[in-house]
Amino acid sequence: MHTVWKGSISFGLVNIPIKLHTATENNDIKLRQLHKECHSPISYQKVCPICDKEVKSEEIVKAYEYTKNKFVVLDDEELEKLKKENEDKAVEIIDFVKLEEIDPIYFERSYFMAPDANGGKAYALLRKALKESGKIGVAKIIIRSKEQLAVVRVYKDALLMETIHFPDEVRNVQDVPNIPAEDSVVKKELDTALLLVDQLTTAFDPDKYTDEYRTALMELIEEKKSGSVTVAKLEKQAISPSNTTDLMAALQASLDKTKKKKPAPRKKAAAKMKA
Repeated sequence: MHTVWKGSISFGLVNIPIKLHTATENNDIKLRQLHKECHSPISYQKVCPICDKEVKSEEIVKAYEYTKNKFVVLDDEELEKLKKENEDKAVEIIDFVKLEEIDPIYFERSYFMAPDANGGKAYALLRKALKESGKIGVAKIIIRSKEQLAVVRVYKDALLMETIHFPDEVRNVQDVPNIPAEDSVVKKELDTALLLVDQLTTAFDPDKYTDEYRTALMELIEEKKSGSVTVAKLEKQAISPSNTTDLMAALQASLDKTKKKKPAPRKKAAAKMKA
């Protein structure tokens, strides 16, 4: 497993040398863009619109646009100095909190934490302390020149670090348009909706959920590779938007559908149990 960060994390006076490994991966199928006429891959050039010429990497500088078309230019030496001043590889856990106190909107990316040389004992100590207390640690870390807020928690037998957004990175929900008032809900519709929720409630099993589009796309790609042009049409269960008048009918139809899916109790088995 590739190491993306190496340093240490501490709580109190306990210091743990660790390595970070990316815990998740993006399995999206990447499609290239080709020229339709000759099927050559399309390349992209960086062109200056004023000079009307291609710009090489060494001719490009970084800048911050503080107002429309007005920039503050920052040279590489300034950015590198700032990076080194803040790139402390020792990450300190600032606070311990309960996981349920953090809304999922804050979570960003997950990393497995592995102990580095001679860090096994302290690693096991922190893992046990988090398990026994039911808490998670809040820390700061710099990854790829960006300061991140992060939480450290136990995942199965490992410590997991999850970067989380700073509060100013989460947009204000008050800015979301057209949110309906809560008192617009009809009681009969709510009761039926709650019944539907109850019918669909189950234990979470991540293995039952699959990316059907990605699977179908790979099947299409494999068929075209083998020279076949016949592709089975995918059946999509489209849900049309409901208005107020047919909302109740949609809820009832959904309930009926979930009842059909659930297997009827086996009478023979029940009779044997009584015997």
